[in-house]
Amino acid sequence: MPADFLTDAENTWCPGCGNFSILYSLKRIIENYKKEGGDTKKIVLVTGIGCHAKIADYLDINSVYSLHGRAVPFASGIKIADPGLKVICCVGDGDSYAEGLEHILFAAKRNTDITVIVHDNRVYGLTIGQYTPTSPSDYHGKTNPPDGCDLPFNPLKLMLCSGASFIARGYTGKMKQLESLIKAGMDHKGFSMVEVLQICASFYNKRDLYDKYTYEYKGDAKTAAKALEAAGEWDYNSESPIPLGIIYDSERKTFEERFKDIKKDNDKQKTAVLKYLGR
Repeated sequence: MPADFLTDAENTWCPGCGNFSILYSLKRIIENYKKEGGDTKKIVLVTGIGCHAKIADYLDINSVYSLHGRAVPFASGIKIADPGLKVICCVGDGDSYAEGLEHILFAAKRNTDITVIVHDNRVYGLTIGQYTPTSPSDYHGKTNPPDGCDLPFNPLKLMLCSGASFIARGYTGKMKQLESLIKAGMDHKGFSMVEVLQICASFYNKRDLYDKYTYEYKGDAKTAAKALEAAGEWDYNSESPIPLGIIYDSERKTFEERFKDIKKDNDKQKTAVLKYLGR
């Protein structure tokens, strides 16, 4: 019999993959949520396409596989249709920072009440090692020349500039902190993004870098200027201190709150459509 909230599906992640830490962090959070009286049937997990997406196979909760790069709009639509649901969205760095970049930016801008967990291994692992928007410039993958790829962008700074009300960064090598950050993101009212630095055991194992340079950030998370400073401390391209923790945490009305009182006049809408159609 499978353990609570774990399915009996065969796990095909590579040994040592960072996805295991995220899977077990979520499992414990859901177990504790149930112990505290929460209705786990109200939790919905949406995933994109990539190694990370298999987490939907392994967690025994309501889940949806979406299209590549489209997990965030799926999650947003589910939340808007039923604001009583707790919606978690697991995405990869290629999945959300490349194909789905515009979706994650606009979800942050709208402050839709969903939690986006980015499994950032800085490589397309499932399709054997192409570079992503957070791969460093000296990375040589399957789709870039040996002399390197583009400079990486900084997703935390992008999220801050887009209006995200909660931003955190964790590392799969520090599971206790990672679990607390994901829990804090889920408790936050509004859009929350938890970027998770993880290794790709097969194509980009940066454990030594993360073990050496990550540290627990305890700075002011309520001030946007301080958050921007913390987010910029590491540029994803060099060896420098990497802050882990809650980078930014603020309050503002969610998308659902701003529009919940709008009354739709169905008859008026129908009349307008028929008029447009000439009927």
